Amino acid sequence: MRRPNPPDWLAHPLRIQHGPVPWTAALRGALGMAPLLAAGVALGHPHEAVLAGLGALFAGINDRAGTRRAGLLHIGVPALGGALGLLLGVADGWWAVPLLGAVGLVSGAISVAGPVSSAAAVQLLVLAAVGSGMPLQSPGPLKACCYLAGASWIVLQRLAVRPRGTARGHDAGERLAVAAVFDALADALAAVGTPGAAAARRRLTTALDRADEALRLRRLLPLPGRRRTGPDRASVRLAAASALCEAAVALLWESEPLPQRIGDGPRRLAAAVRTDTTPGPLPAPVSDTPARTAFDRALLDAGLAFSLAGPGVGRPDRTLSGTDRTGTPRTAPGRPRSRVHPAGPAGREYGLRVAVCVTVSTAAALLLRTDHWYWLPATAAFLVKPDYGPLFSRVVNRFAGTAVGVLLFAVLAAFAPSAAGTGAWWPVAAVAIAGALLPSALCHFGLQTAVITVTVLAFVTLGGDTQAVTSRLGDTAIACAIVLLVGHLPALVDSRAGVGHRSAQALRDIHHYLDHILDEPGEPHRTDPDLRDAHHAHQARSAHHAHAVHHADRRAVLRRAAYQALAQARTAAEHAAAELRTAPDRDWLRVTAGAERIADAATACAVRLEHGAPRPAPPARREVTAALAAVADAIDGRGPAATSLATASAHVPDGCRTLDDILTELRRIDALAAP
Repeated sequence: MRRPNPPDWLAHPLRIQHGPVPWTAALRGALGMAPLLAAGVALGHPHEAVLAGLGALFAGINDRAGTRRAGLLHIGVPALGGALGLLLGVADGWWAVPLLGAVGLVSGAISVAGPVSSAAAVQLLVLAAVGSGMPLQSPGPLKACCYLAGASWIVLQRLAVRPRGTARGHDAGERLAVAAVFDALADALAAVGTPGAAAARRRLTTALDRADEALRLRRLLPLPGRRRTGPDRASVRLAAASALCEAAVALLWESEPLPQRIGDGPRRLAAAVRTDTTPGPLPAPVSDTPARTAFDRALLDAGLAFSLAGPGVGRPDRTLSGTDRTGTPRTAPGRPRSRVHPAGPAGREYGLRVAVCVTVSTAAALLLRTDHWYWLPATAAFLVKPDYGPLFSRVVNRFAGTAVGVLLFAVLAAFAPSAAGTGAWWPVAAVAIAGALLPSALCHFGLQTAVITVTVLAFVTLGGDTQAVTSRLGDTAIACAIVLLVGHLPALVDSRAGVGHRSAQALRDIHHYLDHILDEPGEPHRTDPDLRDAHHAHQARSAHHAHAVHHADRRAVLRRAAYQALAQARTAAEHAAAELRTAPDRDWLRVTAGAERIADAATACAVRLEHGAPRPAPPARREVTAALAAVADAIDGRGPAATSLATASAHVPDGCRTLDDILTELRRIDALAAP
């Protein structure tokens, strides 16, 4: 007899993200905060050193795998948010309550815009609390400069140190990101027809997002003195990978197991990207279905992109999607916009929740005592942040991690001063060890909290406060209780505003994507039969070709936007599924899974139409896209979608299997999302 599995809200606090040990990041962590603290102590400026150490600490938390430019973005933008928080943190006493409440409202709303915005928002709020309550004898601008100096120290290390074993060259990080797309594509092809196909497709989406971000940042942040003299090979190869991925999604939608050899092509392309060479001979095509035909054609185009995008080699008349005849990427006809706007329902709901939690925590801290009250609102700011998992899991891990960190620091404080030669320098050594452990501790919120607690206690000890250890655990317990209570108030927790709005936004992006797919790309311009001018005929063919290429480019942009929105909706749904609920809620995970199947069906439809499948009749196209928009509005609470679904079912029996599947999934989603 099988033992029942524990509920997700109870099992989630024990989950650990597994991965390789980030040795390079550990080295940066060990050399990040400790030298700054040591320099400050040696020069007699411990308070300024603590601020620089805080900047390095937050930079280390945001120091994740990726290209150097991505590291600059993910570390630099949040550091600016923290510096702004220190400038705003000038309130004294009870004036801090309305100040932190207002900052919390803005911080929560900004957090929904994306991961970088979320990191910047939490640093803004935490440093506003620290600036208002931490006894630092420095003016606001100087505090902000010290904080930015600490973050800049980590950025300099990130730019200077190349991870061991990685590719060389000024574009090594971008090439590795593109190679990861081909590897994820091969894994997805191997998973076709298995239970792991959906998860493999989501990993492919993540790899595409990272590669797209890496190349976009390279265009926005070019290296000084480096001019591009040839084709942008990484962009050409990412365009080829995107076309391959579209055909692969059609194969995933068909769910027919594929021979193992079909993944050899993407594997060879991945190796060629990493070594910046040509892939050599690719597997012979076996075009037995429209999706296989599309995949084989995309694989051939990818081989051409690798062999013809090198320096000094011209391109043939055939133009790859996403590039011009020189191999240079064309400007995309519009970039994916932010999936969730701060002024939308999700931003308002989360901003209000953060504001209430931080305001109550600040008031409680000031009622209990007037010194070191900043720990409660700073803790509440981390606890209410959904990036670290469901609320109950965050609370449990925060308290347990703080308890472990306080215990470890108490042991260090008891034995380290008696060691010969340590004196007042032992907190610097503790910070060096904690900095080295921080990158590995990011795999679990509890471990991360323990390491950060040791670090922060070392900071305040260097700042002259030797009594902070006794109060930290009690403060954390109070903050956990406040956030756990406020975070479950029905008026502040609405899954439709948070998860539902993201799911609805994903369906709207799929609606735009499908509507573009079903739209006629245009017929060739006809010339006057009396003229029979070869030049005019050539112009007409060129105009039609340009229109078709623009149509394909636009479709690629809409496809990326749809799958990016789906990834955000799934993350929110997974967190919602592991929340401790006081009442039954909608099954948002199944809603998101249905939306993913609709996006895959739309991609399969695009591939079929490109390879000769009959275009659906206009009534069917209009009714299916209208039903898709109606279900998105219904999830957002704007009205029922039953009428549109019933109307669409009467127009689709024209043999279009893809549209039938979309309607089936829409009915399931409408039933799951109903109150």
